[in-house]
Amino acid sequence: MSAAAPTLGVVMLCHTALDRAAQVARFWLDAGCAVALHIDSAVPQPQVAAMQAELGDQPLLRMVPRLRCDWGSWNIVAASQNAAEILLRDFAQIGHVLLSSGSCLPLRPAAELVTHLRANEGTDFIESVAVDHADWITGGLSRERFTLYFPFSWRKQRWLFDRWVDLQRRWGISREIPRPLEPHMGSQWWCLSRATLNAILTHPKRKRYERYFKGCWIPDESYFQTLARLHGQRIESRSLTLVKFDRNGRPNLFYDDHLQLLRRSDCFLARKIWPQADKLYGFFLSDQPARLAPVTPEPAKIDRYFELAEHQRTEGRAGLYMQSRFPHDDSGQALTAGPYSVFSGFDKVFQGFDYWLGQVTGTRAHGDLFAPERANFHGGAHVWHGAISNSAALRDYNPRMFLTNLIWATRGERQCFSITARDHVPPDLLWFMAKDRNAQISLISGCFLLPLFRGDYRPDDLLGHVAWLQKREQHLLSVLQSRWVNADVRIWTLAEFMEAPERNLSEVVSKIVPDVPLASYGLPQMRSLDGFQTYLRDLRNKGLPPVLLRDFEGRTGVK
Repeated sequence: MSAAAPTLGVVMLCHTALDRAAQVARFWLDAGCAVALHIDSAVPQPQVAAMQAELGDQPLLRMVPRLRCDWGSWNIVAASQNAAEILLRDFAQIGHVLLSSGSCLPLRPAAELVTHLRANEGTDFIESVAVDHADWITGGLSRERFTLYFPFSWRKQRWLFDRWVDLQRRWGISREIPRPLEPHMGSQWWCLSRATLNAILTHPKRKRYERYFKGCWIPDESYFQTLARLHGQRIESRSLTLVKFDRNGRPNLFYDDHLQLLRRSDCFLARKIWPQADKLYGFFLSDQPARLAPVTPEPAKIDRYFELAEHQRTEGRAGLYMQSRFPHDDSGQALTAGPYSVFSGFDKVFQGFDYWLGQVTGTRAHGDLFAPERANFHGGAHVWHGAISNSAALRDYNPRMFLTNLIWATRGERQCFSITARDHVPPDLLWFMAKDRNAQISLISGCFLLPLFRGDYRPDDLLGHVAWLQKREQHLLSVLQSRWVNADVRIWTLAEFMEAPERNLSEVVSKIVPDVPLASYGLPQMRSLDGFQTYLRDLRNKGLPPVLLRDFEGRTGVK
């Protein structure tokens, strides 16, 4: 192929990673394609000289006069024009000119692209969409890109740019679009036929059109896209270069782990490649793609891949929190990485409840994770998965992150734990669990009195302590009964639960493991409540009305 006159010309606009650009240029040159190389004038001359020395004397290589090509500036168009003119002038057999950047990477053998272009002689491959129909535009400017003046840089002079746009809108300033042009937009990476390029570059109104587009915003996405509609005979409105943009309009980088994904592209090139992606450059610039069995293109799969990546970039993954990705509470997704169960009061009613729950459900059943003294992990562990310490001080520094880190580090294994009214559970953590659709919360109200009743500990001010516990439980109940709750919540009073403990316990456990045969395990041993009603009566007689426990009067099952 290299012995014949080139039928494809490649324009390369380079401004960084010249060593990679030289590799790609050599790929095209070795395949017999003519290359016009433009290097941004901001690149130091020693780097340019080193690149030229690396490429050597190449009869198909042309160096284009250097311009300073700032982002979105007219000089990008001017450099493309200069390069295309050189190729059309020096190589009469060229049928198409491909515009690429120094960070573009061919995905298929050059011969495949040449064959494709020969089969589509006279066809222009350029994404060209009427500006009123281009729904991907980022920045709030669509037709105004063509009717306002933009003397200030959007990147370097943002404040002046925005103020000048506002003033033009307020004053009703509007530039006239030269007839018969109808503004179109699209990817700047095109492949145009010789006839169309020649018509654009030799048109009698070229200077008039250039003066107009120099005043437009980001003309490299509109100049050729608009003029191709004026001169092109057959336009296929798509780019032969795969480019994926993020929500801010910046191109996504392709890395080594995108190799198999890129093989499934239906494009001939991809942009933008990470300069250190040795695996990508080594594979696609070799003969390996030609030697391997062809892969069925799946462009829709690539679209879904980047849609998912963009969703994760903006919304994060459920339950994963970090400095750079902290989703809003109202994002609509689960707040944690997986389902978990919270119990309150069950360990006060049943002896060895945590052990029994783990045996029945096969889950990881902890004790009281937010106890004032420490986090009571399963088996008395001091450190849990994810290097999570049982230190109360570390846990209480950020209880919400303690919980989310625990669920994230153990995702795939359901975690169960208890909370009580005396725990260090701040209001924001209560609301967090209540709003989390991954949470299953089961609460037996009034159980905060059982440790006091049994004498597990004796506060100096019994009545004050009971009043404080009751107030905390009332707050917990008010949160769990709120209309904002997304968690699966079940609440009983102690008297209600004791009327049918087996049925109520089965209802809770079946939410964790459906159809669990409780009969084969039996109920955990129930703690004695003998004398509890007398204890409540004494509290009332001492001047404390525990309103949440008044339903014990007249009930059976609790004495």
